[in-house]
Amino acid sequence: MNQWTKSSYSMNGDNCVECRTDTGQVLIRDTQHRHLGHLTLPATEWRAFLHAVRSDEL
Repeated sequence: MNQWTKSSYSMNGDNCVECRTDTGQVLIRDTQHRHLGHLTLPATEWRAFLHAVRSDEL
């Protein structure tokens, strides 16, 4: 299992998200509220989301 990684766009401290991969899944959590758990997405859905954001489709 990989370590949690903070977003490279989070230059202003704790106001960001972290993610990690785990066997075909991507886990995402709020850095300020780690105790609330995480969101789990299939890796294919995460890639589709990132593609849509990068393509200005959202």
